[in-house]
Amino acid sequence: MGRYSRTKITKNPEGKRYYATRRYSEIPRSNNDLYVITAIGDRYDLLANQYYKDPSLWWVISSANPEYIGSLYPPLGVQLRIPANISEITRNV
Repeated sequence: MGRYSRTKITKNPEGKRYYATRRYSEIPRSNNDLYVITAIGDRYDLLANQYYKDPSLWWVISSANPEYIGSLYPPLGVQLRIPANISEITRNV
């Protein structure tokens, strides 16, 4: 299932179709979460592929680190939380 499969498609006043903004609830912390320090070349999709074997789950890592949202590339040298409870997170989307 794709990330946008349950996202509502709407139209603006000019009739152009677009995906409605989707807000995800806060991802709860777990004692099993991993913490990594970002390195050169890290991207959320590559990290998701490394830890979840699914690059489309990049939004989980991004949402778990809201202070770094805004780019596909997290800042260099910062600590990112990699949520461990991925099945619970994706089930509630």
